Amino acid sequence: MTLEGTLERVSAIRQALANPATMVGAKTALAGGTQDPSTGAAAGPGRETAFAAQLKQASAGVAGASPLAPTYATYGADQSTPGGRIVAVAESQLGQTEQPPGSNESPVIAQYRSATAGAVPGAPWCAYFASWVARQAGAPIGEQGQGAGSVAEVWSWAQSTGRAIANGPGVVPRPGDLIVFGDEHVGIVRDVLPNGQIQTIEGNYENKVAANVRSPTEATGYVEVS
Repeated sequence: MTLEGTLERVSAIRQALANPATMVGAKTALAGGTQDPSTGAAAGPGRETAFAAQLKQASAGVAGASPLAPTYATYGADQSTPGGRIVAVAESQLGQTEQPPGSNESPVIAQYRSATAGAVPGAPWCAYFASWVARQAGAPIGEQGQGAGSVAEVWSWAQSTGRAIANGPGVVPRPGDLIVFGDEHVGIVRDVLPNGQIQTIEGNYENKVAANVRSPTEATGYVEVS
């Protein structure tokens, strides 16, 4: 599938999520074999064929994934950019949950860990999720693309590569940036609303991949992944 074809598929997913009545047709269109997302480890920026395959897999869901949740609006990030692709991959995972809740585990979370070297089963997984999404979008985290196992590792890498942006007056993130909350939590910027509120997609938020809306004063900083 070409990159253009992949983006058309993601557009169809967005329409389906905005109108739950179309979900039956969307699920039918997405039917087919799945692919281990860890096979995209070598993908890098600009490799359109690899990204097309990865995004197709992410849209269809990894083995053991629950159906996409049709309860969140989408805001049409420009998928011709790395940041837009990060948002698209993150959106495809909305509704994935821990099994059982509170365990930091599930078959899908195990796949998220595959994007981070030295990942620890059962550990908090917000940074694992961000690392997996970035790798799937062709913009891996880490000096060697090895991912990050903690918020502190994400921020240290960002500082060392000039990607860290401390929050403050006038700072406005872009879709696809990481949003950092001290050393405790990291998510993905989905969009910035006209009132300045920040829409996010966060792994390990209330035991799932969740859409959220954050006040701009909550973040301690942002990371430019792309």
